[in-house]
Amino acid sequence: MTVRARGVALAVTLGGVVLGAAVLAPAAVAAPAQADEWAPAGSAAIRPGVVTETEGGGACTSNFVFTSGDRTFIGQAAHCAGTGEATETDGCDSGTVDLGAAVTIKATDGTDRQGRLAYSSWVAMQANGETDPDTCAFNDFALVEIASEDVADVNPSLPVFGGPTGLDTDGVGVGEVVYSVGNSPLRLGLDALGPKVGVNVSETGGGRNHDVYTLTPGVPGDSGSAFVDGTGAAFGVLSTLNLAPLPASNGVIDLAYALDYAQANGDVGDVELATGTEPFTAGPAAGLPLPQLPALPVLGG
Repeated sequence: MTVRARGVALAVTLGGVVLGAAVLAPAAVAAPAQADEWAPAGSAAIRPGVVTETEGGGACTSNFVFTSGDRTFIGQAAHCAGTGEATETDGCDSGTVDLGAAVTIKATDGTDRQGRLAYSSWVAMQANGETDPDTCAFNDFALVEIASEDVADVNPSLPVFGGPTGLDTDGVGVGEVVYSVGNSPLRLGLDALGPKVGVNVSETGGGRNHDVYTLTPGVPGDSGSAFVDGTGAAFGVLSTLNLAPLPASNGVIDLAYALDYAQANGDVGDVELATGTEPFTAGPAAGLPLPQLPALPVLGG
């Protein structure tokens, strides 16, 4: 069973999970610098990981920064604009607000910036009459357009880790180390609980979804969080809390699939991931331990 991680209605922990063999750490990887028009990473008011609140929907953690021509977006999960219950996980028949809905971006300087919902995979799939079950279940991605007057305050670098170094287009392998930063209100402002190091334990939906264990699991409000692989390449967006068959794992949708769908079915043009201005630094170098995770069976795709 899976539930969406929007809002703060429930929490799932790793209590009772027996941890096993250690995961090897990847080397630190430098990221190419992005264009000079971005705000400095240390003072940017809008960056990956800021909280977004969709009017009529819920509060979530943003993922990456994207561009299309002269437009700038920050990503969130599509279900962050959902209007149904947390157990509604099929984007082809779940309730959602419409495009154009107001989205408040909770900037790091304490101000509220106003964006709008420019693309939602749930809206697009329902408009298209999408019927492929894997696409319906694992296409959970949305773009919030940042107001032109706020673009000068944006930086695309992930907090703590740096990057992303680019877009992962060939998926992540079973056992590969992954990194993420959550920003749920359940963390009560404790920044140390946000950064997460984990491992990909299985893939489902023909590669459209990755089941990931992290040392501290994603909690409600972490929905939409960015996931990068061991080289800092962006590969996924936190979508679900898994109660079975891998309890306390997180379902992470594949970003490359989601972007392909957005470009083909959304009115957002040729959307591209913005790479970070800061070099990617793997977990141990960033002061985080690598997790010891359970030996789990590989599930079918």
